[in-house]
Amino acid sequence: MSDLTNRQIVLRRRPQGLVDPADTELVVTPAPRPADGEALVRVTYVGIDAAARTWLNDQPGYLPPVQLGEVVRAAGIGEVVESRCEAYAVGDVVTTLCGFQEYAIVRDDVFCTPVTDEVDQLAVMSIYGPTGATAYFGMNDIGRPAPGETVVVSAAAGATGSVAGQIAKIAGARVVGIAGGPDKCRAVVEDFGFDDCVDYRAGNVPAALREKCPRGVNVYFDNVGGPILDAVLGRLAPKARVVLCGVISSYLTGEHPGPANYVNILAKTATMQGFNALDEWGRFDEAFAALRRWEQQGLLVHRETVSDGIESCVDALNGLFTGANVGKMLVKVGEPTRV
Repeated sequence: MSDLTNRQIVLRRRPQGLVDPADTELVVTPAPRPADGEALVRVTYVGIDAAARTWLNDQPGYLPPVQLGEVVRAAGIGEVVESRCEAYAVGDVVTTLCGFQEYAIVRDDVFCTPVTDEVDQLAVMSIYGPTGATAYFGMNDIGRPAPGETVVVSAAAGATGSVAGQIAKIAGARVVGIAGGPDKCRAVVEDFGFDDCVDYRAGNVPAALREKCPRGVNVYFDNVGGPILDAVLGRLAPKARVVLCGVISSYLTGEHPGPANYVNILAKTATMQGFNALDEWGRFDEAFAALRRWEQQGLLVHRETVSDGIESCVDALNGLFTGANVGKMLVKVGEPTRV
């Protein structure tokens, strides 16, 4: 394995807004060799998530920021090609924080998970991983949709939003998505089975919510924050539950303006709660079992937007913020041998 080369994208300076080409550099290094207790993984797909952009800022979070000169952090999936760790055999498929690179070292720790029951690597990245778990715990534990209630999901054409909305449909709720542009709104309804969708680029979001949610919003699954959150807070039904999953509208700027309509939470005796799916690590098997059952029953679908080659990772990351994806954004780094 000593002749393997590893193409990596490393951080050279802190981005301001979208990631500029000069903020990162594509470098070629020898592939690392595993030490005792380690294994070498050939990355097949890198997942592109909005959180990856926040890790490039020099500010604390649930994970430390990527340092200058380090590989850009990202979750991914790959196959073990060399192992000096009892937990992994050559040929095993694992998910891990591989980063924007073609080969990664893994250990038997919380950051690496063997894939034992699911060989469809696209499905693993779309729903049988942190994305699906986030939708599952956020919607079920905090949103708690009931039959006949109205659920609104922002970024509804995205990886997490599309799954969260389908979970609410399975629970018997009426589900309205919010997405940008007619093509995404069409996908939300026709592909993911939502009842309706608001195109936030078309104009007056509060008016559209009044039209599509005449009895108010019982559950709001928020992925974007900003003016969209404010608009939905103004349409809450009594005892509504607001699930704070993400704030993609401010990840580029770092500015988080408070919603003026927050007083409606008091007026409607509603609740608003944030969460991190990693806090429920011990329940991931529960989440994946439910998601797999629903997919097998034809109640849950997934879509991916896939780019090719490690060199496309930065463009794919920027694409999350310009509306380039439907479903999970992925970069195919290597050819899977188990599909």
